[in-house]
Amino acid sequence: MKIDILTLFPHMFDGFLNESIIKRAIINQKVDIQIHDIRDFSLDKHKKVDDYGFGGGQGMVLMPQPIFDAVEHFKQENSKIILLTPQGTTYHQKQAYALAQEKHLIFICGHYEGFDERIRILADLELSIGDYILTGGELPSMVITDSITRLLDGVITEDSHIEDSFHENLLDYPVYTKPTNFRGMKVPEVLLSGHHANIKKWRKEEQIKRTKLRRPDLLERDE
Repeated sequence: MKIDILTLFPHMFDGFLNESIIKRAIINQKVDIQIHDIRDFSLDKHKKVDDYGFGGGQGMVLMPQPIFDAVEHFKQENSKIILLTPQGTTYHQKQAYALAQEKHLIFICGHYEGFDERIRILADLELSIGDYILTGGELPSMVITDSITRLLDGVITEDSHIEDSFHENLLDYPVYTKPTNFRGMKVPEVLLSGHHANIKKWRKEEQIKRTKLRRPDLLERDE
């Protein structure tokens, strides 16, 4: 998979690309992630990419020209273009699985007050990672890229992500490690039994119980 991220702050991604699973996935050529400065596509001699909004109001608005030119430069026949905005649909695990099947993703990271409205016609999909406001789309692009990359073949074992929270709209089951008794809190006996069928049954029951208690809304989803 190839991922191109369009941003005004490319150095925000330095640590993200050089640590942990993302770094290994890049080294092992499971994913190719490239960060591009939107200012490189500005036709202004000062590399200006924003201006005041028509009609007044607070903040600066990203101009369409640099972003249109950047998208058109990187877009391929199989590209899916994603606009990161608080007005997008809320991102969830099933979308991560769907996006992990794509060949090429282009993320557009907003900043300042927002985008010129005409930029929206570039996007195949508008996504938000939650009902709150960030300073820009850089962190959401990292969140979504991370969630997709770990699903790619050969990045982590398939069993690991099949048992994740949100698989089948359920939260993950409780997990324990040594010691078996810590300050009077004991590991459930079933996990020490070695009886795999019973352990599997217990884990499923715990997933349902935990989801009903903490995120009952997940049980109502049918997307």
